[in-house]
Amino acid sequence: MTVVRSRRSRGLLGPSIAATICFAILVSLGFWQLHRLAWKEALIARIAARIHQPPENLPAQPQWAALRPDDYDYRHVRARGHYLPGEILIFRGSAPAVADRNVGPGYQVMTPFALDSGGTVLVNRGFAPLAWKDRPEIRTAAPAGEIEIAGLMRGPEDRNEFTPADEPARGLWYTRDPPAMAAALKLDQPAPFAIDFDADPLTKGWPHGGATELNIPNNHLSYAWTWFGLAATLVGVFAVWAWGRAKGRGSRVV
Repeated sequence: MTVVRSRRSRGLLGPSIAATICFAILVSLGFWQLHRLAWKEALIARIAARIHQPPENLPAQPQWAALRPDDYDYRHVRARGHYLPGEILIFRGSAPAVADRNVGPGYQVMTPFALDSGGTVLVNRGFAPLAWKDRPEIRTAAPAGEIEIAGLMRGPEDRNEFTPADEPARGLWYTRDPPAMAAALKLDQPAPFAIDFDADPLTKGWPHGGATELNIPNNHLSYAWTWFGLAATLVGVFAVWAWGRAKGRGSRVV
C-alpha cells in the first residue's frame, strides 16, 4: 500500500498559508492595541497632572499661533477680563458628573470673554438642561464687569460621520470648534482654544461649571486580549482541522 503523502501535503498547504496570514494579522492587532494602551495611559497621566496643578496665567495672545492642542489641552489656567454679549450652545446627550445626571441631555453654554491681556476666548460656563433656553427663572447670567476666571484650556473636538452639521444661524453646535464659533460671533482676535470654567459650588441655577468630562475610556488591554485570544483560537481550530484532515487522507490507499 502507498500512503498518499504528497497529495495530503498539497491539500494542507493553501489552508496553512491562509491561517498563518490570519494569525499574523490577529497578533499584529493585539500588539497595536498594547501600543495604544501605552499611549492612552500616558495621556491620562498627563491630563491628571495638568488638571490638579494650581491655575497658571493664560498664554498671551502673541503666543497662540504657536500652540498645539497637545501642548495646552487640560492645562489649568486663569485670566482676567469681562464677558461679552452673545452665546453659543453645544448640544450634549447627557449631563456631566458635576450636574444631576437625571436632567438628561442639554447644552454647554459658551460665552465670549474679552481678555485684559488682549484677544478674546470662548468660555464654557458649564452645562444646562434643554429647558434652560426657555425658562429665564433657572438661568444664571454671566457676571458683569471685570472678573478673574479659572478653568481648563480645551482644543477643538473631532467630528465623525455621525456628528450632525452645526447650525451657526441658531447658535447651536454639536462639537467644540472655537475658531468657527468665534467667526460666527465675529469676535476680535479670537483664541484657537476654549476654557472650561471650573466648578463653583456657590453657583445657583444653570449653567453648572466644571462640565469637563474626565472619565476617559481605556479599553485597549481588553481589546488586546481579544485579538490574542482570537489568534490562539485560530491556532487550536486549525490544528484540530488539519489533524483530522491528515488522518482521513492517511487512511486512503491506492
